[in-house]
Amino acid sequence: MSKGTLLYAQSGGVTAVINATAGAVIQAARARKVKVLAARNGILGVLREELVDTSKESPAAIRALAHTPGGAFGTCRYKLKSLEDDAAKYARVLEVIKAHDVRWFLYNGGNDSADTALKLSRLAEASGYPLTCIGVPKTVDNDLVATDCCPGFGSAAKYTAVSVAEAALDVEAMAETSTKVFVYEVMGRHAGWLAAAAGLAGQGKDDAPHIILFPEVAWDEAAFLARVQAVVRRVGHCVVVASEGLRHADGRFVADAGSGKDAFGHSQLGGVGPLLAGIVKDQLGLKVHWTVPDYLQRSARHLASKTDLAHAQAVGKAAVEYALEGMNGVMPAIVRTSDKPYRWKVAPAPLADIANHEKKMPKGFISRDGYGITDACRRYLSPLVRGEAPPPYRPDGLPDYVRLKLSAVAKKLPAFDAT
Repeated sequence: MSKGTLLYAQSGGVTAVINATAGAVIQAARARKVKVLAARNGILGVLREELVDTSKESPAAIRALAHTPGGAFGTCRYKLKSLEDDAAKYARVLEVIKAHDVRWFLYNGGNDSADTALKLSRLAEASGYPLTCIGVPKTVDNDLVATDCCPGFGSAAKYTAVSVAEAALDVEAMAETSTKVFVYEVMGRHAGWLAAAAGLAGQGKDDAPHIILFPEVAWDEAAFLARVQAVVRRVGHCVVVASEGLRHADGRFVADAGSGKDAFGHSQLGGVGPLLAGIVKDQLGLKVHWTVPDYLQRSARHLASKTDLAHAQAVGKAAVEYALEGMNGVMPAIVRTSDKPYRWKVAPAPLADIANHEKKMPKGFISRDGYGITDACRRYLSPLVRGEAPPPYRPDGLPDYVRLKLSAVAKKLPAFDAT
């Protein structure tokens, strides 16, 4: 067994393949004879010294993480502030890390997680403690810079495109005497990547989705209603895909619930789907149905993209390699080298270039009218949803997902209030 311990933690919203990354981390570390601990519920587990000994898990259980959704070790939405404002919490993190001889810390999450990993890397350097911190990418929002795409996005994109295509067939069948407009809300607070993925559902002018509403394009109610009316007259029905982060021209969220902020300081949104449905019904008098897939779009492992699974496993393996090589403050990024055929590799990117930055939809990916995607966007998205990676199924017809033992490591320090 190598000297020192590797600590892995999951953060933020889960994805269909984040556990595949966890499994790849543990397998890569085991191959190098490195002990792996995992924090329960992200950075909170570190602060509370709630750690799991992954060596108690069988090789079969670790392999099964590749086809199991959710976050096997628990996750959290908990953002540490600056090193100065949260000095006591950072000191506690370092205390726990030292107590368990942690020499490598891998934080698997999105933008805020990259920021936390960066701060911890700087704290360790300043303290003189030999700790290597790696940010491991994950987010269905696909908004991390320095990486071509984010593990988790491809599967959520596939789910979105398939769901919109299937729902559109339902609406088309019923449109003569029932629903004329269907509104499908997707995740994406500031970036419209998932909304754009819905565009893969259709190929021709009159194929659904007929209207896509992006956070990057200012909301114009009159223009939207005119477009809906025109589509219904031409096609007989209209399928609308709207990003939760749809904004007014002045930057306000269309669906801002006015109910404060979440743990990451993000506005609580009230649901743009039902809001749009109400506007269409009230202003145009058309029968409307709406849906918000919410957690379904990020947990649908049964419809995962094979490409996405490969990405998730590759960044986990690379994260371990970077950590053991002492590459402090980096993230394994996916680099696209070719569209046709689709080729990619993994390369290190500095966390300093990633934390607190967001990758939004390029203008060249949104059609001139602001309601659809371009061929360039389609070329970018198509490889990411390609291939199937179904989970194994039990005799009763349901997926055979794994639950880990989560054997707790004995605590060595006094309790800590992380609130």
